[in-house]
Amino acid sequence: MHKMSWKQSFEKYAKNQAPDEACGLLAIIKGKETFWPCKNLAEGKHEFFMLDPDDWAECEDTGEVIGVIHSHPVGAATPSDTDRAACEHIGFPYYIHSVEHNHWEKLEPEGWKAPSLIGRKFIWGKYDCWSIVTDWFKENKNINIKHWPRPKKIKDFSNDPYFDKVLTESNFLKQKTNDNLKVGDVLLFQSNTGSLDHTAVYIGDNMILIHNIRSLSCRETFDLKYQQALRGVYRYAA
Repeated sequence: MHKMSWKQSFEKYAKNQAPDEACGLLAIIKGKETFWPCKNLAEGKHEFFMLDPDDWAECEDTGEVIGVIHSHPVGAATPSDTDRAACEHIGFPYYIHSVEHNHWEKLEPEGWKAPSLIGRKFIWGKYDCWSIVTDWFKENKNINIKHWPRPKKIKDFSNDPYFDKVLTESNFLKQKTNDNLKVGDVLLFQSNTGSLDHTAVYIGDNMILIHNIRSLSCRETFDLKYQQALRGVYRYAA
């Protein structure tokens, strides 16, 4: 009996996951290219995907990851800006399958960079709440803030967040009070995990630039929800 190729395995899997985007990894397991399915943790699963870090870790324990696979349930397999950003960050080829048109596209890392701070889709370690801070400072102040590597799993970071240490060692001074915010202040929040594991930039006029998990980066009003979650204000020491 002829065994399905990894592409055939994914095509079948993607059809079953439609209208949501299907995702997984291409790995060498027991000497063969193999499709490893991963859960899609994105809230808008029909629009984009977020690989489950636990599934990734399990795949790495089993074989060697050589690529990322996902589907576009509707439309062409043309890579989106999010695909390009994630491909650059992860450093692996992206294999994209159009369920509607039954064709494939391959995307290789080539130094692409997202054109804006607004509208980014969340990619842990690349486009998240800390990178929105560092990229804002680079674009608006021409200040390069040190890159701090994240653990592989978001859960591990939430269990042991280090934003206070990172901010202090990146030349930010914690303010004595949370009042009198200035443009460029970095706000440290306690998230619904109970940990101090979320940040944003104050951009003036009672607005913040923020990137929440499973959401697009955006401007939001610094409203009562954020005010009540605020646990520290850090100001860059020029």
